[in-house]
Amino acid sequence: MIEEMRLRDLGVIAEAVLPIGRGFTAITGETGAGKTMVVTGLGLLMGERADSGSVRSGAAQAVVDGVWIVPEEGTVADRVRDAGGELEPAGEGLAELFVGRTISSEGRSRASVGGRSAPAGVLADLADELVVVHGQSDQLRLKSATAQRDALDRFGGHEVAEPLAAYRDAYERWRRVEHELTTLTAERDARAREAADLRAAIDEIERAAPQPGEDAELAARAERLAHAEDLRVAASTAHEALSAGDGDGPDVVALVGEARRALERAADQDAALAALAEQSADLGYRVADLAGSLASYLADLDQAGPHELAAVEERRAVLGGLVRAHGSLEAAIALLDSGSARLAELDDDDDRVERLAAEREVAASALDETAAALTAQRTAAAERLSAAVTAELRELAMPDARVVVTVSPGAETAAGRDEVAILLAPHPGSDPRPVSRGASGGELSRVMLAIEVVIAGTDPVPTFVFDEVDAGIGGAAAIEVGRRLARLAQSSQVIAVTHLAQVAAFADNHLTVVKASDGAITASSVARVHGDERVTEMARLLSGLGDSEHALAHARELLEIAADGATRRGGASSQPAARTR
Repeated sequence: MIEEMRLRDLGVIAEAVLPIGRGFTAITGETGAGKTMVVTGLGLLMGERADSGSVRSGAAQAVVDGVWIVPEEGTVADRVRDAGGELEPAGEGLAELFVGRTISSEGRSRASVGGRSAPAGVLADLADELVVVHGQSDQLRLKSATAQRDALDRFGGHEVAEPLAAYRDAYERWRRVEHELTTLTAERDARAREAADLRAAIDEIERAAPQPGEDAELAARAERLAHAEDLRVAASTAHEALSAGDGDGPDVVALVGEARRALERAADQDAALAALAEQSADLGYRVADLAGSLASYLADLDQAGPHELAAVEERRAVLGGLVRAHGSLEAAIALLDSGSARLAELDDDDDRVERLAAEREVAASALDETAAALTAQRTAAAERLSAAVTAELRELAMPDARVVVTVSPGAETAAGRDEVAILLAPHPGSDPRPVSRGASGGELSRVMLAIEVVIAGTDPVPTFVFDEVDAGIGGAAAIEVGRRLARLAQSSQVIAVTHLAQVAAFADNHLTVVKASDGAITASSVARVHGDERVTEMARLLSGLGDSEHALAHARELLEIAADGATRRGGASSQPAARTR
């Protein structure tokens, strides 16, 4: 629940502290005093979009701070900790959560959760768990089929939630299989062409049987063969210089050998000369090795036949075709593995279509079964909701009204196959008509309130905020609206902005927005009223005059009626504890 809210420079409110606390809090005030700014402030704490136009004229920024009492463990606490925030222990498994929102006059917005900066989306996530807001726009949303279905599902509780969850699982399975089968069937021709092209490419690669790096090796081989004669002359000349063989001329091998032998004959007489003898021996071995390598090189050149260059170029042309088709020889070789797996998948299309068709039948059967179970539970819940809301409307000064909640076949969606409609017959003998066409503004307000009161019994919400839920009604109907808000406050915190004394009389906590003016700037603040101050405010709501004896007497009568009702409800305190900070 909301324990306290502080507003500064928001709209016409210069600074205000709203001690709220448990039970039913009514917020009243003169027209233009800034009652709607209270709802605006709550909206900002719930992550709604910030508007720089809500910053008070002349102020640099507007600030809204709030203190919530939340369970110390659970979904809300987990979300706060995920955002890096902290909770203040409050005892009995509860904790205080501090949240805030700042809006600059330039339109920048900042949010804080549990003492840490956080995106406004975190506030919105928390609001989903904590608050339900009803204003004029929310009454209009009640006219939508989706909102009416959601209201029925909330009322149905786990009896509807369980088959709805089973249906959604079945729907997702069916949709996945249906999509896969439809895609596979629609793309069958394209996939057949892909398989044919892939098979031809793989056959071409397998015939060529390329090896990694083969194209680079062939390029080097072709270059060598193209200059074979020049290479032969160079190698032969070098070989003859190193080793003349049986020729009469001197060669390097013989000269190095003669030098080594000369040094070795005197090596034992001088260590330095012995070292030089060792170097000459090593040089002789290296020259001999080089001569041998040149001989092998010449022998390899001599083995190349006259047609080898043509064969190499022909092989290079084959590999070049693969490179042009696939980008590189390595990509062509890789296609043998990946392409074979893809080809196996494409060749399995016919069998796969059969398997998916069989799987779709199973999924469709499960979908039909879960949809029927969901419809049955919704139909049963609709009958109970119809009776309960009709009974509530009798207590809301609509004694002859009748609500009928219907469940009829609709389009297949993730929420089921049901079309839910809330119909209202406001008078005896009238046919039930959709609330979008058959209800006035005041009737729609009472239908919405009756639905919330009924649903709260199966799906309680921590806090309800009503912004002029009493619009379009008065007199006895307004008294009954006040009674129902008080009844709703027995299980949830209720905050209502109202302009009717008949509603405010039933509040446990009465706050009034007070307007003052210095002739240039209008500023408002919020005060808790009780005792004679409350009677005066009630009289002002009734007649516009806070000092009218008739209005004061009427105000006291309303408070007595409300107090008598509170006693029958269980003796709710007229002033709940609420700490201010």
